[in-house]
Amino acid sequence: MSLREITRQSILDTDIYCLTAEKFSLGRSNIEVVRAMLEAGIKLVQYREKEKKSGLMYKECMEIRRMTRAAGAAFIVNDDIDLAMMVKADGVHIGQEDYPVPVVRKLVGEKMAIGLSTHAPEEARKAVADGADYIGVGPIFRTFTKDDVVDPVGFEYLEHVVGNIDIPFVAIGGIKEHNVIDVVKRGARCVALVTEIVGADDIGGTIAALRREMQSGK
Repeated sequence: MSLREITRQSILDTDIYCLTAEKFSLGRSNIEVVRAMLEAGIKLVQYREKEKKSGLMYKECMEIRRMTRAAGAAFIVNDDIDLAMMVKADGVHIGQEDYPVPVVRKLVGEKMAIGLSTHAPEEARKAVADGADYIGVGPIFRTFTKDDVVDPVGFEYLEHVVGNIDIPFVAIGGIKEHNVIDVVKRGARCVALVTEIVGADDIGGTIAALRREMQSGK
């Protein structure tokens, strides 16, 4: 079986965008959790850890980079541009208060994808103008996985992006098995989940259930 080619343009060509969050992972390591994600057929993993020492993050990312490459999955690093470059990630995801997209592009070159979190129409338009490869749209619902999270944007902003923004996007923020169908029905083809997956007793079973819900909403 040939592995898919991962490019800036194709990086969001998948259904579920998984993120690490070790403090919600029921005592399991990021490596254990990512292995379960990949075994369940996940094709995009973002490494997001805010509190760890840089050496440990590098070690984890190198192993996750090896695992994702073997599985034909894309690997994105959150915020840490240096770390993304050192481990040869497929992408880096930044926020509104991080370095501007054009500056990041100069650092990472032309092959690495740049994702940008957005919360309003003007941020989405600027992301397009600045050359972001994809945007995060959210938080759709209230979420507690980040300390600096903004208020939920609800479906209005999601529907605006679906109707007006031409670059790929991922819906994120408080998405669970019980509400993912509502997000898909409003036009999201790719959804990001954190605690619903990393905090599941059965990660593979949860991913399968999410996919069934998503298919029923299309």
